[in-house]
Amino acid sequence: MTAEIRFFWARLNANYWFYPALFAILATLLAFAMVYLDRYGFSEFLNDTDWLVPVRPSGASDILTVMAGAMIGVASTVFSITLVAVTYASGNYGPRLLTNFLEDKGNQVSLATFIGTFVYTLIVLRAVRAEGESPASAGQAGADMLPGFAPQLSLLVAYILMAACVAVLVFFLNHVPSSIRINKVLEAIGRRLLDTIRETYPVEDSFADAREGEGGETVTAWATGYVQLIDFEDLEKKARESDCVFSLRVRTGDFVHRGLPLMDVKGADPEEIEERVREDITLGPVRTPEQDPQFLIDELVEIGLRALSPGINDPFTAITALHWLGAAVSDIGRRDLRKDVCGEDAEDCPVIPLADSFDHYVGRGFGSIRSAVAASSNACLVMLDVLADAALPIPHDGRRGLLREEARLLIEQAETELAGPDLERVREKHQAFKERFSQVR
Repeated sequence: MTAEIRFFWARLNANYWFYPALFAILATLLAFAMVYLDRYGFSEFLNDTDWLVPVRPSGASDILTVMAGAMIGVASTVFSITLVAVTYASGNYGPRLLTNFLEDKGNQVSLATFIGTFVYTLIVLRAVRAEGESPASAGQAGADMLPGFAPQLSLLVAYILMAACVAVLVFFLNHVPSSIRINKVLEAIGRRLLDTIRETYPVEDSFADAREGEGGETVTAWATGYVQLIDFEDLEKKARESDCVFSLRVRTGDFVHRGLPLMDVKGADPEEIEERVREDITLGPVRTPEQDPQFLIDELVEIGLRALSPGINDPFTAITALHWLGAAVSDIGRRDLRKDVCGEDAEDCPVIPLADSFDHYVGRGFGSIRSAVAASSNACLVMLDVLADAALPIPHDGRRGLLREEARLLIEQAETELAGPDLERVREKHQAFKERFSQVR
């Protein structure tokens, strides 16, 4: 499967309209199936059920009309509430988080349930025949004991769907305010980041750095955009077929334009390779979380920077972002940073991803937020604790040293931003950090 197909499916599944469209199609098929069963006598057993009173055509028409009107009204309300939540999140947490809310399965499935029920009731309503109407076929004439035609089984399914809609509405009214709480937002980003890290670097308690490229002739970008997905499996297959080595010079999330190097090819003509590898590297207008832990790190940093800005001044939100950032950096610090793109036993892998060092991730996370943290005494104190906690589970001296250096840079910058008692507290915390750090083995 090429990168374009895989990325298309990932993005299709994330689109806000995907589940409503899918549920509408399924509801259409269900409605036609139920009406077919009603027309050909499969609902006769309902007439023998004492507790279920058959509905006459006029009643069925009224019930389905009310259901359809109510469902489209609730669907409009759900859509409006979602837009309000998205607008609130974009303004307060950053436009990068729009994708997170639009991809939220709770919002998508809620809207989809109401849309699907609306489509179902509308199609079943079309099949209702009033007492005075003549049947369209002999099969319809014998389909019901009552004059006209009221699809009893279809109406029963409509009631079940209505009950499901009530349950979904209660869930949605609880889900939306919960989903825009900043702690929930940060938790969702943090857990997704940890999952991405474990998927990207599956080998734990190994501290080898990424393999360096082997050089060769350069293949340049053919279009402009962000690298959204790289199909490593297909690249490996093509590299083995051509008996060459691909050394990537970009990673997922990098921005390229025509003429910039994408990869080096050793052992083959790059002009022959270029056309074949185009389908394995997807370029697009925006960054996405697929294959890109840096994207999620940037989201945590963005929330922290916004929270520490003078206009918002919310250090406690930044503190929560620092906690999740520390958990992610600590997890990266305990892992082998060689991407397993050819399988566990492929030591001679012909595809070499761009190296990701621990220093790179520390700088991308703590280094990006350091200047804002240095201006807040509360955030400074917490960041020093976070750095110490992140270093504690890492047995690699070099990687722990990078976190110690980050603390040194933080206190150096805090010296220029803070003064008086606030600065003294930070100095004392840094001294405690150094004493605690010296005990880490």
